[in-house]
Amino acid sequence: MLKVYGIKNCNSMKKAFDLLNELGLQYEFHDYKKQGIDAESVKKWLDEKGADLILNKKGTTWKKLSEQEQQHALASEENLIETLVNHTSMIKRPVITDGTVKVVGFDEAQIRALK
Repeated sequence: MLKVYGIKNCNSMKKAFDLLNELGLQYEFHDYKKQGIDAESVKKWLDEKGADLILNKKGTTWKKLSEQEQQHALASEENLIETLVNHTSMIKRPVITDGTVKVVGFDEAQIRALK
């Protein structure tokens, strides 16, 4: 079964839920805001997809960090994992997995390909 990670009230998430439901795909939803995310999962995603894809630098949470905080986050994978665990809004949404990351961010073609 697919597992969908994100934040319930996010526009990208709403589009992803609508499309998954339209396709009749079964999934379990993991809400970062309520459930948080563990460092192991974040590390696995970074290993599979890379920081450029996982880290959302366009969002307000990243932009609110000071230059120093941003540099600290990017200084090492360990720092980035810590930052993403503490600021889950900086993880692109949704992250859709089946044990391996299949989709990061709303991408209609990639989600349709899951069927």
